[in-house]
Amino acid sequence: MQRLNKIALGVSAAALMAAASTTGAKADELTLCWAAWDPANALVELSKDFEAQTGTKMNFEFVPWPNFADRILNELNAGGKLCDLLIGDSQWLGGSAENGYYVKLNDFFDKEGISMDDFAAAAVNAYSTWPKGTPNYWALPAMGDANGWFYRKDWFEDPAIMADYKTKTGADLAPPKTWDEFKQIAEFFQGREVNGQTVYGAAIFTERASEGITMGATSVMYPYGFKYEMTPGAYDMEGAVNSEGAVAGLEMYKALYKCCTPPGYTDSYMGEGLDAFKSGQVAMMMNWFAFMPGMAKDEKVGPVTGFFVNPGQTVAASTLGGQGISVVANTDNMDGALAYIKWFANPEVQKKWWALGGYAVHKAVLNDPSFPSSQPFAADFLVAMNQVQDFWQEPSYASLLQAMQKRLHDYVVADQGTAKEALDSLIADWTVIFEDDGKL
Repeated sequence: MQRLNKIALGVSAAALMAAASTTGAKADELTLCWAAWDPANALVELSKDFEAQTGTKMNFEFVPWPNFADRILNELNAGGKLCDLLIGDSQWLGGSAENGYYVKLNDFFDKEGISMDDFAAAAVNAYSTWPKGTPNYWALPAMGDANGWFYRKDWFEDPAIMADYKTKTGADLAPPKTWDEFKQIAEFFQGREVNGQTVYGAAIFTERASEGITMGATSVMYPYGFKYEMTPGAYDMEGAVNSEGAVAGLEMYKALYKCCTPPGYTDSYMGEGLDAFKSGQVAMMMNWFAFMPGMAKDEKVGPVTGFFVNPGQTVAASTLGGQGISVVANTDNMDGALAYIKWFANPEVQKKWWALGGYAVHKAVLNDPSFPSSQPFAADFLVAMNQVQDFWQEPSYASLLQAMQKRLHDYVVADQGTAKEALDSLIADWTVIFEDDGKL
């Protein structure tokens, strides 16, 4: 991915609303852009209420995940008018804010009485703010998400399998709380015959082209203590990126890849994991909470699927997913786009969003006493969203991400060098990028 070119300064909603009023732009139609996956289908259903209430026709541009970033970032960079509203990754915030691609929403929120205090703090920080830690809002939290785990509940609760695990390990077979426990369980299932089929320990992320192996490896590295900086905002990476804990976490991820994944699992991400799990190949699968509603409803494996939050080690942590919804500054339908944001922020709409399969992070949803029992994965989602950690949200995030993708894949999958060497090299890569950006 190429770095975004700076073409404009951030633009406020108030200024753009004034511009829209002078050009006579209408909001008879809006196009919302997002990735093509299960939650997008739920949003189409939810948005029928907005259409009915406003008379605005909603169009949707959903792009498959492998092409999502390139397609949409190229659209923004070219000044295109495809998207009026965009549900974009958290990592895009820095570049999109500084380059003027998103509308700054502070004045609009104040005018409409939309308070960021009504949303989970971690979600606001991740999906809405730039610079980080400042009350400058470029998106409304739209889709909370984190990396979690699916497991074959029927295998874990099979009396014969449970007894064999107890005999071999001295422990009870249950969803793991730590990565040591996880590896022990994965090794136990690796190559085991279950229901006449050879099965494997776990499906994890190894994809190199976009973000897969980074999202997977950090799910282990964060709990071991990996951080991006010693001091937030200082870009002092030495001792954080390559700390003893970070090295140990990366070594664990490689050990899991080597010991406990299906054969040929060298370039796999969300879809491959879902396929492996649904076909009965693996005991556990790493994937996003976003896929849990669909899996729970699956006629074949839904009844035998359980869920658990990302294991801890020295700390409790989960890799952040999810996105915020932004108004694209280049829209010709500013009033309508802002009206959609106002509608989507309504607590009753947020409740329906959760019911349809979207991951609302509005406190009216999360703090409802019935929420933890509303879905078999809801309680774990609450835990995960209170311990999420995220990748760099810098304007040069694409270059930063591709460097990490290469270093991790070379070490984990291609078996090149040591974990320490991979992380030392990553610091060198990132140092060059930040020097080019004038931040070091």
